[in-house]
Amino acid sequence: MSEENIVPEDGKKSLNFIEAVVEKDLAENVNEGRIQTRFPPEPNGYLHIGHAKAICLDFGIAREYGGICNLRFDDTNPIKEDTEYVDAIMDDIQWLGYKWGNVYYASDYFQQLWDYAIDLIKAGKAYIDEQTSEQIAQQKGTPVQPGIHSPFRDRPVEENLELFNKMNIGEIAEGQMVLRAKIDMANPNMHFRDPIIYRVIHTPHHRTGDTWKAYPMYDFAHGQSDYFEGVTHSLCTLEFEVHRPLYDWFVDELKKFRPEDGAYRPHQYEFNRLNLTYTVMSKRKLLQLVKEGLVSGWDDPRMPTICGFRRRGYTPESIHKFIDKIGYTKYDGIIDYALLEHSIREDLNVRAKRVSAVLDPVKLIITNYPEGKTEMMEAVNNPEDESAGVHEIAFSRELYIEREDFMEDAPKKFFRMTPGQEVRLKNAYIVKCTGAKKDEAGNIVEIYAEYDPLTKSGMPESNRKVKGTLHWVSVAHCLTAEVRLYDRLFSVENPGEEKDTDFRNLLNPDSLKILTGCKIEKELENARPLENFQFQRIGYFNVDLDSKHGKLVFNRTVSLKDSWSKIKDKN
Repeated sequence: MSEENIVPEDGKKSLNFIEAVVEKDLAENVNEGRIQTRFPPEPNGYLHIGHAKAICLDFGIAREYGGICNLRFDDTNPIKEDTEYVDAIMDDIQWLGYKWGNVYYASDYFQQLWDYAIDLIKAGKAYIDEQTSEQIAQQKGTPVQPGIHSPFRDRPVEENLELFNKMNIGEIAEGQMVLRAKIDMANPNMHFRDPIIYRVIHTPHHRTGDTWKAYPMYDFAHGQSDYFEGVTHSLCTLEFEVHRPLYDWFVDELKKFRPEDGAYRPHQYEFNRLNLTYTVMSKRKLLQLVKEGLVSGWDDPRMPTICGFRRRGYTPESIHKFIDKIGYTKYDGIIDYALLEHSIREDLNVRAKRVSAVLDPVKLIITNYPEGKTEMMEAVNNPEDESAGVHEIAFSRELYIEREDFMEDAPKKFFRMTPGQEVRLKNAYIVKCTGAKKDEAGNIVEIYAEYDPLTKSGMPESNRKVKGTLHWVSVAHCLTAEVRLYDRLFSVENPGEEKDTDFRNLLNPDSLKILTGCKIEKELENARPLENFQFQRIGYFNVDLDSKHGKLVFNRTVSLKDSWSKIKDKN
């Protein structure tokens, strides 16, 4: 079937190729018309944005077609797994807006998988191999050269059963022996060349403790777990496409021992994984960044983890928008990070409250404004949403503006504050700069201007044309905050393809800048953790989890415009 979207004959929304498969199966009453999917993460790390794409498909298909999606933890390797990751995965799925039908673990099926392995041994289709992993890899051959049989391939059934039991009761050292399926060492699909299906691990399991010492491999546990649960559509990323024939072989063999299950069987379908520019998606590499302190943790706002995006200020809706834009196909590619940023801008544009914040403040004194006077100016909360209302911001004689908004000797097209030029102070008055004061080092410490009292926003004279509008906060009525400016974690577009360079050497040295002494309007005094705002003329920000009353901390979610494309074009 084509990987392109398919337009149904009734003219309704186009279907991706997996939705088309599901509708076909429903029409043909495959598996009695049931739709059951599963999301099967391994609890060995936090979920990243690539997992979000799989979550949206697994849970979305079930929701759209009246089915069920279960959450199943693939906990077959106790060396790497932890309950911390289980809890984090559950939090991420719920934050994205999904609910699972049931929670399962591959470890729920350890006994059933063991019994199936015993059945294979008794049927002469599995054997204990005592070769080293290097020897096994070498005798498997190559894609163009058949493998050779293990010297242990024809070991007697009773001996295989005895050794398999010893693997599980702790009498066999790790790496000393494995259980392999006996299939076809000449098969062009390397996965069929007597794959390893059990290995010995002595590390206690986070759920089963020391009960088991022999653990199933992914290829053996995955399809059978789907079968035990009643999964109809097993959705995987494209790297598992070459595993599908083995998936089918194991399921078909299992069905021979369970004739009472009738015609039911799960089917695997593959879709393209998500690859983003300026990002790595390898859990191993992400764990390395965390363990080596190169980021502050799994939820560092620079990380591509779901919890990292949440802490940075991304919304579930923006993630859904992004995934809808990129879709599901049968070919891999790399998605520009700018598309993800575009999705959060779109979302926050219609929901984020507009406030004033000055990140690099310099004092502006309105010399002809009465000392001691304060006016409350009306500020629109969100021009895209009339129902959002307004709030008031205090205006006084002494204000803070952005240092970069003033230039003493400005070029012709500089339309911000410079001596002799008029600008509008947003929601307030038109002012004309009259000069500035410098310290001994030549730094601007104060700027002076005069206001026109007839140009207050809403008055007839306020319509007078000026080319620049600046944001500001009142010196006497503002709060001080820390602002963290986050940017892309890597400085190169595709760090995963830089084969001759340690990926850690490709980290962007400017991915985090911490600004202290920023000035924000008092409206933000009671802002809640993770609440989103637009700092006018600067970008979208949210309240960091480190923030507390009296010590506000904000993260930059995204700038108002894509600045990276300009940097890339220059290079």
